[in-house]
Amino acid sequence: MQQQNILEETSSFVGRAAELARLTGALREHRLVTLVGGAGVGKSRLALHALSAAPPEESRSIYWADLWPLRSDELLAATVADALGLSDHTPRIPLDALCGWVADRAVLLVLDSCEHLVPHCRHLVGELLTACPNLTVLATSREPLDMPCEGVLPVPPLAPATEAVTLFGQRAEAAGRPLREVCDQRLAARLCARLEGVPLALELAAAQLRHRTLAETAGRVRSGLDLPDGPAHPAESPRRPARHSAVRTAVGWSHELCRPTERLLWARLTVFPGSFDADLAERVCSGGPLTPEELRASLAGLVHKSVVMAEAGRYRMLETIREYGRMWLRELGETEHVAARHATAVVELSRQARAEWLGACQQAWYERLEELYHDVREALRFLLGVHPAAALELAGNVAFFWVCCGHLYETHHYLELALACAQGPSAARARGLWSLGLARLLQGDHEAGRTFAELSRQAATDSGDEDGLRQAAYLEALAALLTGRPLAALATAEAALRDADAEDRRPPAFGDVLCRLVRAFALTGARRLKEARREAEALRQECVRLGEHWTRSYTDYQLALIALFESRAGAAGAHARDMLDAKRRIGDRFGIALGLELLATAWAQQGEPERAALAYGAAVQHWGMVGYPQRGTPEVAPLRDEGQATARAQLGDAAYEALFRSALHADRDHVVTWATRPDPEPHL
Repeated sequence: MQQQNILEETSSFVGRAAELARLTGALREHRLVTLVGGAGVGKSRLALHALSAAPPEESRSIYWADLWPLRSDELLAATVADALGLSDHTPRIPLDALCGWVADRAVLLVLDSCEHLVPHCRHLVGELLTACPNLTVLATSREPLDMPCEGVLPVPPLAPATEAVTLFGQRAEAAGRPLREVCDQRLAARLCARLEGVPLALELAAAQLRHRTLAETAGRVRSGLDLPDGPAHPAESPRRPARHSAVRTAVGWSHELCRPTERLLWARLTVFPGSFDADLAERVCSGGPLTPEELRASLAGLVHKSVVMAEAGRYRMLETIREYGRMWLRELGETEHVAARHATAVVELSRQARAEWLGACQQAWYERLEELYHDVREALRFLLGVHPAAALELAGNVAFFWVCCGHLYETHHYLELALACAQGPSAARARGLWSLGLARLLQGDHEAGRTFAELSRQAATDSGDEDGLRQAAYLEALAALLTGRPLAALATAEAALRDADAEDRRPPAFGDVLCRLVRAFALTGARRLKEARREAEALRQECVRLGEHWTRSYTDYQLALIALFESRAGAAGAHARDMLDAKRRIGDRFGIALGLELLATAWAQQGEPERAALAYGAAVQHWGMVGYPQRGTPEVAPLRDEGQATARAQLGDAAYEALFRSALHADRDHVVTWATRPDPEPHL
């Protein structure tokens, strides 16, 4: 089954038959194809339409990576890994993880907007194409990547007299001004010629028809209004690529037609590196004439003028329009001020997310912080330069969310930078050391996990953070569990919980819950199954009461494992499905891989070999996405091996392998949905 993460087209596509044919042919002939053209000419849209309209190929998976939110190359490979759905839990650098996962898979990778990272994209693509023989890369850029294997396809504007007029006519009709009269069609044709057939310019011009007549619109374009040659402070601006005069005309003209508050909001919105919602825009961009009410009205006005694009309750700006807004933000002298407001808002949201982790808002915060991923990175980049202590707090606040969602490399990267910059004892330092230790431990570096457990304990002692001491105990106990020492883990957890019981605090704190969870794991590993079941059931009940998912999912994992040891396969399957449902909600691929293995083993014990083979194949797929052949605590491996042998013996090698491979190559989200159904079909 084909895996795709490309966006859906939200408006009609016009013309480009020749370009589409050339692109289709080029993708057959070249392993690297770059669509090259000026700003606003429609490179990304051409790529999107070509892939959306192409007949599905069972053997090729398609992934789309947006590079425009990146300010530098430091997280380029990590961004591409995210686009491919990788949640790498190994100590490898992201490029190595990418090469290892793609390997000999048939993959089409789209790198959209490479122009500001051309040398780095050239290196990335070169490494990937060398290591991955069945990989094809489609790039969009204002200049070629300049590689020997590259097929360069220029993307010209639309033909002004034909395709451009058709596009403008469709957008005019959408704006409520259809071109019914012959005179309107002639005027539109002249306007399209003036705008050189550049799609972005045509879109902006058509958007103005909501407020102006066609004659007024054409008259303004004829006036020759244009962008300045550059900002007042060229040294403060990144290199600006050459662009069509039509785009400069249309963007500058759209700015001229905006109300003063719309222009101010346009400039301030450029602080967002990716998409944003109205609430965050209000937090960051209000002030002065932009009251909350005026901000919402101005945002609606920018959407109507096609300056801002609205997509499913979120908003974003095209990079060409963002560049212009950044120039005006510098002219207003607000660049640093707005960046500081953005960082402050992100820190405040991270504090709220951390405070509400153990409760009914947990799932919503996982989703929210995934939406804020680029904003968090941008805020960290800014704060590391001006306020390292705030950067350390932010990195620590989001670390547990990021680790669970597979952003281990980013967690490791920013925590190391922040810890190096921010000195002195504090609860934030203890949390940062703990979070870095957790990331290193989950990457398989058990010694580093133990080292950071001790460092975080010392930092928590220095800052008087009692819950930080229990978090450090959890990290130490988890390291012991993963290295096959359940009794050592049990002793560490119980010592920490005795101190917590002495304090008699309610409601339970983060460290308390983690230590209770690791105690249940340790009891299971020590084969004290009745005690383990009581502990897991009590903690699960508490999590249900709180509306919490992460801890609850791991109590279900333990209850499923215990049930398998006790040959209660039906109960094991029910708990494994509950675990998978919770992990699906928060995007924890590592937990999904664990849950699929337990569910497969339960089906094997129940005499359901077809379902077992499928679930084992799905588990291996997810283990590949996190970078391991299989993981989990040591006691899981014998159960898995026994279950696989049972299912294979019942089906026969050929039938088992066919089912296993069908799940291994299936859509990753589809197989999780299939597995969580109460009575799934024995096929995908």
